[in-house]
Amino acid sequence: MTSQPLEQDQIEKHSTTQSVILHLLPGVLVGGFYFLIRQPVADLGYPSIFALLLAFAFVLIPVELGFLLIQGKIKTGRFTLQGIVSYRQSISWWQYPVWAISIWIVIGAIFTLLTPVDAFLLEKLFFWMPDLNYGLGGDFSKASLIVTYLLFVIFNVILAPLVEELYFRGYLLPRMKGRLAPLVHSFLFAAVHVFTPWMIITRTLGLLLLVYGVQKKNISIGIIVHMMGNAMQAVTGLAFLLKMT
Repeated sequence: MTSQPLEQDQIEKHSTTQSVILHLLPGVLVGGFYFLIRQPVADLGYPSIFALLLAFAFVLIPVELGFLLIQGKIKTGRFTLQGIVSYRQSISWWQYPVWAISIWIVIGAIFTLLTPVDAFLLEKLFFWMPDLNYGLGGDFSKASLIVTYLLFVIFNVILAPLVEELYFRGYLLPRMKGRLAPLVHSFLFAAVHVFTPWMIITRTLGLLLLVYGVQKKNISIGIIVHMMGNAMQAVTGLAFLLKMT
């Protein structure tokens, strides 16, 4: 990304209502689609994560990327992300792996430490919600899992993290008001994950570091970290597939 960086003090700020709606609306749409097709997907012999991947493909990516491109059209007369997405300053090549790996390790540690909190909230508050099934319990065919994890890599490791970082960190975050904007943004982004609400505290605190990392450096850092985090489950899935007879 080499376009002219946006001056943050020149960006028009959203109202509180705008910020909340623009943060949460994608989650509501994705969640609605996911819960609607979850059972039909199961009837076809696929784990529920497959339904979520379809929600990413048909809802999340078109809605968020489409919104950004429309904003570019309104501002410049053409469909573009230039002048819309912030934090695009160039940095030295060596900073990408250093910052990405450092942030990824710390976020991973936070997620690990807060696992008991997730378990507590799941047991006490969200016990009624269906779990997100990754298909690694031996109940699905190898063919269905191959298709599932191929789509997992395409949509959950590559495309969804890319689009989400552009939309949430690159567009919404710099348009929020107030000193607490990073914390509020992190909380709203956590709330977007309506399919795993028991992780809202973990995501809020863990991804707050990602927010500051993006602000201080380059949005590409956040994209890389997001992809690395989502890739962990893909690695687990691949290892499971290799063990299947």
